Amino acid sequence: MSTNVAGPEIERLIQLLARLPGLGPRSARRAALHLIRKRDSLLGPLAEALRVAHERIVSCSVCGNVDTRDPCTICADQRRDDGTLVVVESVGDLWALERAQATRARYHVLGGALSPLDGVGPEDLNIAGLVARVAEGGVQEVVLAVNATVDGQTTAHYVTELLSPYSVKVTRLAHGVPVGGELDYLDDGTLAAAMRQRTAF
Repeated sequence: MSTNVAGPEIERLIQLLARLPGLGPRSARRAALHLIRKRDSLLGPLAEALRVAHERIVSCSVCGNVDTRDPCTICADQRRDDGTLVVVESVGDLWALERAQATRARYHVLGGALSPLDGVGPEDLNIAGLVARVAEGGVQEVVLAVNATVDGQTTAHYVTELLSPYSVKVTRLAHGVPVGGELDYLDDGTLAAAMRQRTAF
């Protein structure tokens, strides 16, 4: 017996929404109903925005960011620090750093992290592009802003080895107690990292 209570067009909308991160089948159904109720003010403009995004969004040939121009807005910004290159795993990580206004450096998106268990090797990532950018000269520091996971740290070590022949300083983000964090609520790994990387007061 079919469980579909709506036409195929609505069911397809629900199935597509359910593929989005954080949305399961029930949340997707609620989101679809909300979009349908707000058809003129939300569903129509969203459909148009998705169509335009599909047609115009490209990957930046320099850093790997996504934008409607190539090079992207960040790479085209002449006010950026050409001497510092921040390496991130994903575009989401780049956006997070930009949201925090943490740096005015240039970026390089790897497109993931090395993961032998998942079959992700160096050839699957934009590591060769990173080495080529450093080899061109002008970069004094490479900041490895990768995730503090096993795969992220494996990637950091691999990239550090590849960059060792070049006269470039390789650093990584500090790991430890977040601003406003209470020790009692932190996991053991974070506390251990914070103790190892303690600094003068």
